[in-house]
Amino acid sequence: MRGPVATWRPDARPRRGRRPFDQVPRWQIYLPLGLYLLFTLVPFYWILLFALRPDGSTSLVPWPLTFEHFGQVWTERSFGTYFGNSVLVGVFTTVLTTVVALSGGYALARFSFRGRRLFLLALLCSQFVPGALLLVPLFQIFAGLHLINSLAGVVLAETVFQLPLSVMLVSGFVKNVPASLEEAAWVDGCGRMRAFRVVVLPLLRPGLVAVGSFAFVHAWNHFLFALMFLSDEDKQTVPVGLNTLMSADSVDLGALAAGGILAAVPVVLVFAYVQKWLITGFSAGAVKG
Repeated sequence: MRGPVATWRPDARPRRGRRPFDQVPRWQIYLPLGLYLLFTLVPFYWILLFALRPDGSTSLVPWPLTFEHFGQVWTERSFGTYFGNSVLVGVFTTVLTTVVALSGGYALARFSFRGRRLFLLALLCSQFVPGALLLVPLFQIFAGLHLINSLAGVVLAETVFQLPLSVMLVSGFVKNVPASLEEAAWVDGCGRMRAFRVVVLPLLRPGLVAVGSFAFVHAWNHFLFALMFLSDEDKQTVPVGLNTLMSADSVDLGALAAGGILAAVPVVLVFAYVQKWLITGFSAGAVKG
């Protein structure tokens, strides 16, 4: 004789006293989020406070508002020149890193060759090397190529520093594109290059946007290579320009805060524009192909 059959009830409570997410009081969700938001936004408000209030003011509210610090740092402190140099370094680093990473990542994902695993291991291990250790060999190489005190040298240094991670990311994105799609294009008469351009490349767009955006942000914010490889003031980038606003005797807090806000604007705009692509790209790269 069969015993009673256990049935599942939708209104049954979870085991061990766990409550469903929709039954958690809202204050237990919003309180930690509010504290985290406060902890994150206070430094930004402090920067805005110094940038927008007049010199000598100690008010916690930036009133009366003044934009003289922005004009001072843009014209008198040559920040416009630093800004233009950083744009050039960031754009060319992004393009060069994306193109080379796309070539290397596709080769690693689609071809089997001797030493492939060893090459992947070398790429992974290169991420543990601090950038400071690359200064001496890169300086000697660039000196022989006459790239010292040149924005092209900074672009090459930034590209070399970011390529290992970018190649591994693009390789993961390519693996998630079924090879059968390319094979179907070959059957239809496409060559490998045309099949890659027509079939694979459009599917890689979110991943390439993710790789390129991180390459741009890293090149925009990197301080070390620009400081070591550039000597002329009219060739310096934004991070080095911000450093010139500080001296051993005094610090112009208003100009420094205004420069920091101007330096953050491109990064915020880039992430605001590519946010959708970033989520799609990294979601695709997280799936094992």
